[in-house]
Amino acid sequence: MGKIAALLNDVCQERERLGAAPGLRVQTLAAGADWGVEDVICTYRPSDSSFEERHSRYRVALVGAGTFQCRSVGAETLLTPGALLLGNPHDAFECGHEHGAGDRCLAFGYSAEMFEQLAFEAGVRGRPRLRGLCVPPIAALAPLVAEASAVWAAAPGEAAFGAWEEIGVRLAAAAARFAAAPARVPRTPANAERGVARAVRLIEQNPAAPLAVKVLANEAGLSPFHFVRAFARVTGLTPHRYLKRVRLRQAAVRLATNNSRVIDIALESGFRDVSNFNHAFRAEFGVAPLAQRKRLRRRH
Repeated sequence: MGKIAALLNDVCQERERLGAAPGLRVQTLAAGADWGVEDVICTYRPSDSSFEERHSRYRVALVGAGTFQCRSVGAETLLTPGALLLGNPHDAFECGHEHGAGDRCLAFGYSAEMFEQLAFEAGVRGRPRLRGLCVPPIAALAPLVAEASAVWAAAPGEAAFGAWEEIGVRLAAAAARFAAAPARVPRTPANAERGVARAVRLIEQNPAAPLAVKVLANEAGLSPFHFVRAFARVTGLTPHRYLKRVRLRQAAVRLATNNSRVIDIALESGFRDVSNFNHAFRAEFGVAPLAQRKRLRRRH
């Protein structure tokens, strides 16, 4: 989480240089009709008084850097990197920084309808209530935390909308499982494989289209929660990773078969930012786009 912590340090140093009052810097990274995700940087210091907030919706926030104390009615805990801060609608809580300045969190918010549906599908019966203030950085959460942190550090803008939507679904389900007392183990619907096949065909038809998780889940005839789980089980990849791989494969073919500029190929393949495309292409194929074009043309 080095890049995540680096920005926190820069913002805190800038506050000290300017002599500015402590506060919260909030940047919306992506948002849908019933969910959203924000990058929240807090610059409070040990010498500053703790401050009170209130959750307006269900909240699951990944701590990326720094530490802080959180207090609510009858509970108090220290939040550390890798932990999830939890909140129910209308719950009040108080944060303080007795042990060091600043923190940075990736904060997902959910409408009651969306969170309750995800919790139900994760095995929670009745209206869910997140118990306790946090889920500590346990081993079972490590892969999801690492994936969310990688997206956060590498592509924190709109280009990662599909990834944010997918991670939001998975984080909500994880919070429900670990902090809302599931009554049963969630099961994959019997028609899941057939639905995943329909979603794959939709992706292959037009991978450059803005295929959000909800769109693909509707095509599969599954809820977003069941769709994300079933898609990963059937294909070996999450929907966002599968879609990105198809887009990169399509881009590689275009590089080899026409003389379009890299930026045009990136946009036509569904990428909104050429730097993000170049980074993803190099990670996938081991070379830059133009080098791949030259290599393929030499061979054929």
